[in-house]
Amino acid sequence: MNRTTYETTKKIARLVQNMTRFWSSSDGWAPIDASKLLSKSMLEWQSSLADCLEKWTGDLTQGERILAWANIGAIVEGQLKLFLAVYYEDYLNDIYAISDKRTRAIIEPDALMLEKLRVFFKSRIWMENEPWDAWLSLVQQKRNAIHAFKARNLGTTKELHDALETLLVFVRRINSQLPYPDGTYMELIECSHE
Repeated sequence: MNRTTYETTKKIARLVQNMTRFWSSSDGWAPIDASKLLSKSMLEWQSSLADCLEKWTGDLTQGERILAWANIGAIVEGQLKLFLAVYYEDYLNDIYAISDKRTRAIIEPDALMLEKLRVFFKSRIWMENEPWDAWLSLVQQKRNAIHAFKARNLGTTKELHDALETLLVFVRRINSQLPYPDGTYMELIECSHE
């Protein structure tokens, strides 16, 4: 595909915006508990974070790469949480739902950290031949540089730009598994393929 990194970021932003617009007001479509969780989630921040991706399309300094990886990681984490929020009832009924070790209470999707999400999705959601766990591990490792005082491998600007291409595929993958009313899914997909 011969599209620029900037065009890729615009496609991601448009798709995330449309997804969050739909799911933030899903009353009457999503089950009641899922709809309540989605309505209190800060989905508009996902849209804003997706808009910021265009800042990372040029040649980047180390500081900019750290911020870019944090940006990508936040979107990835938000997409995983969105998925679990949409399928909230299924998540609550899953015997492998993530729970607090002390209280054994199931941890709400919006309170989960990326590592726990990654492990859950690897064991319960992704098919064995899908590349998502390895890619999420890469994003997590690069994103965590924002907390580091010691040296970490930030990768190159090209590696980050490649991750943006993969992010578009990832967001499309999450979106393709969300239930929509007839026609809505196709409208969302078409906007990300324009």
